[in-house]
Amino acid sequence: MAIIGIDLGTTNSLVAYFKEDHPIIIPNIYGESLTPSVVSVSEDGEVYVGRIAQERLISHPELTVSVFKRSMGSKKSYRLGSKTFTSEDLSALVIRKLKEDAEEFLGEEVDEAVISVPAYFNDTQRRATKTAGELAGLKTERIVNEPTAAAVAYGLHDEHDYTKYLVFDLGGGTFDVSILEKYNNVMEVRAVAGDNFLGGEDFTYVMMSWFIEHHNLDVEDLSYKEKSLLRKSAEDAKKALSNSRNVTVSCTINKQNYELLVTPDGYEKRCESLLGRLRNPIKRALSDASIKLQDIESVLLVGGATKMPLIRTFVSKLMGRFPSVAIDPDEVVAMGTAVHSAMKRRNKAITEIVLTDVCPYTLGTNISLRKPNGFHESGHFYPIIERNSVIPVSRSERLVTVYDNQDIINVEILQGESRKADDNVLLGELNVPIPEGKAGQEAIDVRYTYDINGILEVDITVISTGVSKTLILEKNPGILTEEEIAEKLAALKSLKVHPRDKDENRLLLAKAERLYEENIGEARMILSQEIVIFESLLDRQDEREIRDYAVRFSELLREIEDYME
Repeated sequence: MAIIGIDLGTTNSLVAYFKEDHPIIIPNIYGESLTPSVVSVSEDGEVYVGRIAQERLISHPELTVSVFKRSMGSKKSYRLGSKTFTSEDLSALVIRKLKEDAEEFLGEEVDEAVISVPAYFNDTQRRATKTAGELAGLKTERIVNEPTAAAVAYGLHDEHDYTKYLVFDLGGGTFDVSILEKYNNVMEVRAVAGDNFLGGEDFTYVMMSWFIEHHNLDVEDLSYKEKSLLRKSAEDAKKALSNSRNVTVSCTINKQNYELLVTPDGYEKRCESLLGRLRNPIKRALSDASIKLQDIESVLLVGGATKMPLIRTFVSKLMGRFPSVAIDPDEVVAMGTAVHSAMKRRNKAITEIVLTDVCPYTLGTNISLRKPNGFHESGHFYPIIERNSVIPVSRSERLVTVYDNQDIINVEILQGESRKADDNVLLGELNVPIPEGKAGQEAIDVRYTYDINGILEVDITVISTGVSKTLILEKNPGILTEEEIAEKLAALKSLKVHPRDKDENRLLLAKAERLYEENIGEARMILSQEIVIFESLLDRQDEREIRDYAVRFSELLREIEDYME
């Protein structure tokens, strides 16, 4: 059985494998490397994933969802028709789609995957990603950081023995920056930083907000379809700025057509606050790595959002050099995961690569400190594993009781950089029973172990009794029990998922429906007639007729779309 690498993205996802001595991107049924991370449910309960679902964002926005990766590991749920999904469920459907594409391409069953996550994903989000892989029917023992995966992919192509990299990874929904150092056959991650809520989608929202503000519209008054149409027009305009000085955002709202002329300078000014948010993680990563900006020898761009001229110009000015785009920013992470999959299988072509990674956050707990007046004050953060510690890492600290006859010590597992415990992220907690005694007499050892997958385990030992407990993160919504995983796996398997071999015909209909929504007048009448004809052919199931008509239907849709541009 084969092992694959998966880049599970906010906007698009990819799958790759390692062949002989290099990684290869696996195309989907349309021959494309990118599969949109979008899921849709039809009126009769059939589930669509990828391109078809993306087309339905316009025609059926209330039954379609995207950008769910940002909610990974949270309690947020998505209602699509009669069905409710978590982010893990939706991600599992995307991963399953990639698994099917890989099995079709490789001609064999795939049972395991290495999946990438943003470097700044916390323990909850990493575990949720691992769960999504398992729900898709894949053994997921290895989780890798996206910038690290990208650097590994570049490392295979870099002939220099010593290089210091800065990886600038701006995807659809997250931003990471990593500082790496390569010497001989060792690639060491020195520091990482980032923002889990900053990505290409936010630059699209800037365009949408500009349009809404320009026309004095109230976003609350827009329907699902109007919001979806506006988002698509804004996304198209954002991409068009790569090839044009001026672009137009156009959208029909309440039967009235609105337009906004967008210039690169005007758009850049609107994005100043987002660009400011990109600077801080870069400064932090350089500081933590104790490396000066001028010592960076190569800047690597990763993620589809880095294709925007706005971002490339920003990075060039900030870094004082042109960044490297030798590998497609959309594909480089997936290629890196394929390299990791080969490393896991101990492929002889890459056995000489030694890779080290780091813990992106400080991990600690909540303690009480004695004040000058003799009283104790709780709510202070006590670091146990400092951020950017090389992993795997295991560290232990001893905590004691703070008042007489204390019979329980509450251990909160916190992640963050704030001095105050409440300002950090609570990953979980455990109440540990202890024998009663005088203050300071009883103690526990708290050991944090952060593994190569970026997943945290906590062991607590009561010193006087020797009783040990491993933390079960009961308040962590990203962790499921084996029974819950089995139950969810059965539920997802029972879904009526659209057959892969019928994707191309269903995509034509979804695209036609989307174009119908976007057009008016004669084009709409033509589309309506063609949809009815094609649907009737599909009902008759005459493969020759369907194949012949699909060619003409596809050409018509292309002509209509080209005319719209």
